[in-house]
Amino acid sequence: MTSERTRVAIVHDYLTQRGGAERVVLAMARAFPGAPIYTSLYAPEMTFPEFGDIEVHAMGLNRIGLLRDHHRLALPVLAPAFSRLHVDADVVICSSTGWAHGTRVAGRCVVYCHSPARWLWVKDQYLPPGSSFAKVAAMAVLERPLRNWDVRAAHRADRYLVNSTLIQARVQDAYGIDSEVVAPPFTLPVDGPQQAPIVRPNAPPLESGFFLCVSRLLSYKNVRQVVEAFALLPDRRLVVVGAGPDEAGVRAVAGANISFTGTVGDNELAWLYANAAGLVAAAYEDFGITPLEAAAFGVPVAALRWGGYLDTVRDGETGVFFDRPDVGPIRDAVVRLLERSWDRAALVAHADTFSEARFAQRMQEVVAEETERSPRSSQAPAEGPR
Repeated sequence: MTSERTRVAIVHDYLTQRGGAERVVLAMARAFPGAPIYTSLYAPEMTFPEFGDIEVHAMGLNRIGLLRDHHRLALPVLAPAFSRLHVDADVVICSSTGWAHGTRVAGRCVVYCHSPARWLWVKDQYLPPGSSFAKVAAMAVLERPLRNWDVRAAHRADRYLVNSTLIQARVQDAYGIDSEVVAPPFTLPVDGPQQAPIVRPNAPPLESGFFLCVSRLLSYKNVRQVVEAFALLPDRRLVVVGAGPDEAGVRAVAGANISFTGTVGDNELAWLYANAAGLVAAAYEDFGITPLEAAAFGVPVAALRWGGYLDTVRDGETGVFFDRPDVGPIRDAVVRLLERSWDRAALVAHADTFSEARFAQRMQEVVAEETERSPRSSQAPAEGPR
């Protein structure tokens, strides 16, 4: 545990959505009660309500409603915005998918990297064929200066933590930095209240035995391919949970056996997992926490054999893999999943190895170690920003 004198602060890119990174920030906040959170944009109605109980400091950018509603429009200004942010604490944990690690700190800086900026380092996923000319042109103009900024920011950190072995390799390739894998925790309550969601548009009520796809609707999440695969499985119902820019395109290819819930609360998500026959996870995920959420409810997954899923899915024990996010392989994996019987106890035990208690303990150990290395640990006067 950290000393009572240790002051911890958390920095996150933006709090404008309900995603895995935001769940990790909440777990960090619970591990360090009282730690303030600094961010560029904060939209309480668009992210998890638990942030309302935490001291959150948003930048001046937050006064621009358009950026709160569409955080991707802020991309050109986030690097200079975080470069101007100075946080005075003994240890600052920067939860970063590309921006927060640029924060200037007075004490020690621990970066928890969900991924180096995808649009800088894995552009093929961020800019798929057919991307708008404006987006491609913007990337071409901004790429070189922001890569330089990104590398400099990364090397100011005292310690790098990453969420998966995939990101560990990506951090080494991008920055030449050695990092430690500290897997995110599974945090969705299994024993909490549950509530059936409303499906749309005007679909019949859900009955147990459906399949789930829980994802933001972005091109690299490959939800459209999952929906098209279920056109080949007309007797199986698929429930798509999430929203995003690709929603219209996904809906356009959906058949009568596809239902949409949009964004749901934890009570509704818990009900969906508890009543599902399986989860389909086809995204290019850096970690991919949904297979763990499913496993905690005893639900197996058909997952893409890629990235973070290699850390969170055990082939034949908690799910099956498919090798490409294409319609045929996805359909075949769902059939294989249905043909097998699954040991619920083994699924739940697997999820428990990614507990929040384990995550909190390791984060507290890291902060304690960095505090010992800091000249501020002896209550010396605060240093100026680095």
